[in-house]
Amino acid sequence: MSTNPYPQPSADEVDLVEVLRALADPVRLRIVVRLAGNEYHPCGTEDDGLEIHKSTLSHHFKTLREAGITSTLVRGRNHGVKLRRDELESRFPGVLDSIVAAAVGAACTAHVAVSPARPT
Repeated sequence: MSTNPYPQPSADEVDLVEVLRALADPVRLRIVVRLAGNEYHPCGTEDDGLEIHKSTLSHHFKTLREAGITSTLVRGRNHGVKLRRDELESRFPGVLDSIVAAAVGAACTAHVAVSPARPT
């Protein structure tokens, strides 16, 4: 039996402060919003629409995983990342949904605020 090359804390070891610290970064928050569908997503900058280097993206995935927010699935050469939504909801009810909803709302507000003005 092989060990997981991407260890993560057990659900009871997940610390709220570490979760919030990981989500305080705008790039990681954007990643979590994109993962909100609760299914595995491929690890890649082109899939996330992020304009960052692969090594930087790997760092963000590692931070999210070590905080207990995501899990990583390895199938051959392919890697997938998924939110640990059920475990986080059980440990901290409503926190993840509230953060994702606030981030989506803030993104919509920011998008509207920077939209070009219509000609009069």
